[in-house]
Amino acid sequence: MKVNRILLTLTLSALSAALSTQVASADYDGGTPNACQGLPTQAQLKTALKAARAAANGGFNLDMWGTVVNRDGVVCAVAFTGTDRGAQWPGSRAISAQKANTANAFSLPGLALSTANLYSAVQPGGSLFGLQESNPVDTGVAYGGNPANNGQPNDPMVGGRIGGVNVFGGGLALYNSSHVLIGAVGVSGDSSCADHNIAWRTRHSLGLDFVPAGVSGDSHRPDNIVYDIVNPPGFPIGVSTSGWGHPACSPAATSIAATLPATSH
Repeated sequence: MKVNRILLTLTLSALSAALSTQVASADYDGGTPNACQGLPTQAQLKTALKAARAAANGGFNLDMWGTVVNRDGVVCAVAFTGTDRGAQWPGSRAISAQKANTANAFSLPGLALSTANLYSAVQPGGSLFGLQESNPVDTGVAYGGNPANNGQPNDPMVGGRIGGVNVFGGGLALYNSSHVLIGAVGVSGDSSCADHNIAWRTRHSLGLDFVPAGVSGDSHRPDNIVYDIVNPPGFPIGVSTSGWGHPACSPAATSIAATLPATSH
C-alpha cells in the first residue's frame, strides 16, 4: 500500500507538472502572451519607433526605449532604437513601461488621456494631486531577469504587469480601427516633449490611433500635449489654463506637436 501511495503521489506530481506546462504554452506563444493579440509585435514596435525617432522631434536627437502594454497592463513588447541596449538611457526602459501603464490605466473607451495631459493635474493643488503615488511599479518586473535580454523579444518585462504612474509626455492609449481601447504605448529617452512627439508618430505608424475624444481641445488630435502653462506674477509655480497642461521643452518641440498627424477616424 505504501508503494502504491508513493506511485500515486509521483503520478499526480507528474500530471500537475504536465498541466502547468500546458497552461504556460497556452498563455505564451513564442514568448508573447496571447493576451497581446491585436497589439504590435516587438519587431513592429521597433520598426515604428525607429522611424519616429528618425524624424525631427524638437529634442536632443537621442535613441529611445518603447514599451507596449495590453488593457490589463501586461507588458507585451519592449524595444529600443540604438545599436545596443546601452545606446539609450538605461533608466528610460522602465520609464517607457510606466508611461505605457499610465496611459492605459487612465484612458477609457470614450476618453483618452496621454501622460502629458496628466502633468498639471497631479501638481500640488491640482485635481489629481497624489495620483503618481497610486500605482507603484513592480520592481521585480522592472528589474528582474537577465539584462542582456532587455529590449529583445524575450525582454524580462514581457508577460509581467509593470505598474507605475508617469506624468511626463510619451505615453498614449492605443485604439484599433474598431475604436476599441486595447492598451498603450510608452516612449522614453529624450526630453519629455520629444518623447510625446515620438510616441505620437509611433502610434500613428502602427495604425492604432483611432482616438475617440480627449482633453486637448483639438478635435484632430484629442490627446495631444497641451502647452498652456503660464507663470502669474509673483507665483513661482506655473498654472495651466485648462488644467491639462505640460511644460514646454523647446520652441521646436512645441511647434512640431501642433503639426503631428491627425488621429484616425
